[in-house]
Amino acid sequence: MQESIHPEKGISPRRNILQRFDGIFALLVPNFNIRAFVYLTLVFMVVLCIEIWRIAPAFKTAKMSETPVKETVIADDSYWKSAEYQKKLQQQTVTSFTGELAAWLNGTAAHALDFDDAVLRGHLSTVLVPAILAEAQALGASGEEMIAAYAAGYETWGELVSRDQDHYHAKGWHPTGVLGAIGAAAACARLNKLNAEQCAQAIALGASQSAGLMSNFGTMTKPFHAGHAAHAGVLAARLVKNGFTSAMDALEHTQGYLAALSPKGRFDVESPIRAGKEWQLLKAQLGIKKYPLCYCTHRALDGIHDLVKAHEIATDAINRVIVNTSRLNATILKNHRPQTGLEAKFSMEFAMASVLVRGRAGLNELQDDFVQTREVQELMKKVVVEPDDREDPEQPGRSPYDLVTVEVADGRRIESPKVRDIRGGPALPLSREELWTKFSDCVRVSKVSIDAAGLFETLMSLEKLGSAAKLPHYG
Repeated sequence: MQESIHPEKGISPRRNILQRFDGIFALLVPNFNIRAFVYLTLVFMVVLCIEIWRIAPAFKTAKMSETPVKETVIADDSYWKSAEYQKKLQQQTVTSFTGELAAWLNGTAAHALDFDDAVLRGHLSTVLVPAILAEAQALGASGEEMIAAYAAGYETWGELVSRDQDHYHAKGWHPTGVLGAIGAAAACARLNKLNAEQCAQAIALGASQSAGLMSNFGTMTKPFHAGHAAHAGVLAARLVKNGFTSAMDALEHTQGYLAALSPKGRFDVESPIRAGKEWQLLKAQLGIKKYPLCYCTHRALDGIHDLVKAHEIATDAINRVIVNTSRLNATILKNHRPQTGLEAKFSMEFAMASVLVRGRAGLNELQDDFVQTREVQELMKKVVVEPDDREDPEQPGRSPYDLVTVEVADGRRIESPKVRDIRGGPALPLSREELWTKFSDCVRVSKVSIDAAGLFETLMSLEKLGSAAKLPHYG
């Protein structure tokens, strides 16, 4: 029915009522804008109540999701170890992810075992390779282009390391996370064939995504740093390619990357760029890990292995185990009484105890049940780490050598060789057979059914690959 008009005042009776109400309300709230906001809020609430009343019956008959809570978010890791979950894991099919997410997942997975290579104060390949792989598969880049991108990321990473004489570890930064985002951005910029200005902006955008705290070592968050850095590199290159901008002086600015992260402010922004002239790939060569523990344990691990091979030592006859290593190593290896496999990766005490008990420190030993055994826990109490403040001028952050000494009940002091070069490092590289052993062990632990030998051969001759899109996908 149409609203009638009052013959004298020319307004409807309904509108007259609203005006009277507003006039009364105006005595309490003179400001019209506030009154209008109150009116709109009342209208919204009335509409919301009507809508809830309308759909409420649906809630009574709706079925709850058939997906159990365990399939979404769960804190109790007992489910992940259960036969039920393992069966579902084996049955699941390959899922495709966006490039950025694939880089994040693979970067996290690559760092989870702490079995990745080490160089330039961090774990370079665990960030660069997942980022390059994700972007190269999206672009259909060749194996040669992937290698060139890796070189670009490597040199950028090395250039940044050379700009500060102090270690980011000393300020609590995880170098893999804070350097990785920039290195991955440079690598992906190379894959996307960005021009010089765009490359600089991608690096700057990567710098603003740099993150990672040492306080999270020994937890799931540490490998998360690597995945985040790989994701940041892919995202930075893609955004800049599509017009996203950032500061051209984000690294050297007084409020930029170098100044913000430097432990003592002793960073260099004056020296010319060395990239392309003094190759970091040749100067600072990769160290391929032989053990799935923090790289800071590896010289001592080589030493205790040699000692155990040369001498039969009963663990109950050991009075004390003394490890001489660098002050930096002692600081990083912060878990002195680990209870989990993750914590044990950053424990010199566990590294020594594992070899003395089982003769090795591998993936099978980095299990919670082994770490918690009485024999291991008791032996860890006998391990003493003595920091050596001397520094090897050719290997910054390291002492001239690491030394392990075992004191036994009969009064003997048995010393390992003085270990300077790590097995798997540039001076003592792993053989092709040792690389295959490591690769096949990782495949075995992954429990994924793949042609391990075929994939290994493809990766060992990557320069011959026509397109990354042809690489097999495994899930």
